[in-house]
Amino acid sequence: MLAKRIIPCLDVKNGRVVKGVSFVNLRDAGDPVENAKFYDKQGADELVFLDITASHEKRNIIIDVVMRTAEEVFMPLTVGGGIKTMDDIRELLKAGCDKVSINTAAVNNPEFIRQAAERFGSQCIVVAIDAKRVHDSRFETRSPEELPDWLMSSKELSVRLVVDPSLVTLSLSKSHSSWEVYTHGGRNPKGIDAVKWAGYMEELGAGEVLLTSMDRDGTKDGYDLELTRAVSEAVSIPVIASGGAGNLEHLYQALVDGKADAALAASIFHYREYTIREAKEYLKSKGVPVRL
Repeated sequence: MLAKRIIPCLDVKNGRVVKGVSFVNLRDAGDPVENAKFYDKQGADELVFLDITASHEKRNIIIDVVMRTAEEVFMPLTVGGGIKTMDDIRELLKAGCDKVSINTAAVNNPEFIRQAAERFGSQCIVVAIDAKRVHDSRFETRSPEELPDWLMSSKELSVRLVVDPSLVTLSLSKSHSSWEVYTHGGRNPKGIDAVKWAGYMEELGAGEVLLTSMDRDGTKDGYDLELTRAVSEAVSIPVIASGGAGNLEHLYQALVDGKADAALAASIFHYREYTIREAKEYLKSKGVPVRL
């Protein structure tokens, strides 16, 4: 069995690490490069940078952070936030990151994932999915212009589009729990089933899924195990569980009960509640294969 990975996540805003609850109420958590060096020494398997205020004007900030980090640490780096073009990916890879994480651009144009995987290799294309649990009444009627063009004719997602006469309703199975995909840092609901979306992204060439539960993000109440397990069982590529880690047992649950290949956490590591070493020793004591 492949070793499970422990991945600290650094949300970067204007060159500083921040952390919030359910994507809001951000507070400062230090310098990203110093945080990266700290985690590297502790034995983190990988590190994720998420540029939460990414824009064309501010792109150079995260490029600088990546370059300085790559000079100091040797673990794989993944960078996400505002990636829209092949040039964005190329610049980040040249700066020293190993993978890029893509969310909004994938929803707006799924072919972007296929093209990126063909040009740079599936191994460095991570699709980030920010998912929120849906109650039966959540999928309200949407007008066609609110839905991306590809969704209107998509067969891969296995959704039924009912046109009556100019409004579109997404009709999803009610026999199981559902989660909706959000974009733009968790601000925009897209009416897309997260589990089916993960499978579609794998078909297009994504090499990994970074799955964040918006309901659990920053709460420290534990990962959404039902969501994590559903996505992990739906795809054959690695799934990184994210959102909700509050203690070491939560990491264990995500990797074992949730069937994730890696557990991503922020608060419990940033504020020194646990070390990476403590997390790995705990997992090893419970029979989870990890790299020590």
